[in-house]
Amino acid sequence: MGATVDMNHMAKSLGAQRRGKITTKGGYFGALDLAAEVSARFRVPEKGGRATDPAWTEQRLVRLSQQTFQRLEKLTKRTKVSPMQAGALLLEKAVDQAVKE
Repeated sequence: MGATVDMNHMAKSLGAQRRGKITTKGGYFGALDLAAEVSARFRVPEKGGRATDPAWTEQRLVRLSQQTFQRLEKLTKRTKVSPMQAGALLLEKAVDQAVKE
């Protein structure tokens, strides 16, 4: 068995400061997390239409690069979620994370 690493000691030795745990949200498992969140949050409106998060009451135009939009399209290719819905969800997660730091 390997030796246990004391992260506090290592940070102090390097003149660094521990700020918390880092979690990864990219790749296959990040996509699964996003899909699970969509399933949990999105609902079809009473009058029909595309499923969406009922808490979303603001509608704004957001400019983004063609490359970013293409990446969102690729991410949502085999889903019933639009690229901009995925973008809105990712934006919410990023803002939540930034506020926590």
